[in-house]
Amino acid sequence: MRIGELADRAGTTTRTLRYYESRGLLPARRGGNGYRTYDEADLRALRQIRTLQDFGFDLEETRPFVECLRAGHPEGDSCPASLAVYRAKLTELDALIGELSAVREKVGAQLARAEEAMEALAAEESAPRCELNESVLNASVPSEPGE
Repeated sequence: MRIGELADRAGTTTRTLRYYESRGLLPARRGGNGYRTYDEADLRALRQIRTLQDFGFDLEETRPFVECLRAGHPEGDSCPASLAVYRAKLTELDALIGELSAVREKVGAQLARAEEAMEALAAEESAPRCELNESVLNASVPSEPGE
């Protein structure tokens, strides 16, 4: 198949395919007429790349999966190099989850502190009022049906 058909079948653009070719992820085969030619194996490799990118893998991280497919494995993740990339990605994700959990704890503590301070101020009769904040808060609280 030609580049336009491959792009259509894979849901991408010819520009993207030429970029993948320049990075060595798709073959640079040419027909007798000089046009790029692709086959079903190329479509499978392209789908593997796109799926991994949807999962957050960068383009270079997809290379072992494409090479595994080219080596004749029915799945691109059944080779040692692919498994190593999976392991590295899981380690990276675990670290990000840890960082996000720590940030969440800090934001939760700040919220609790701010709520306590607001309650303390509200208990004082002469406390300054936060009109804008109260109107925003009241606007975000759903009203009861019929009100």
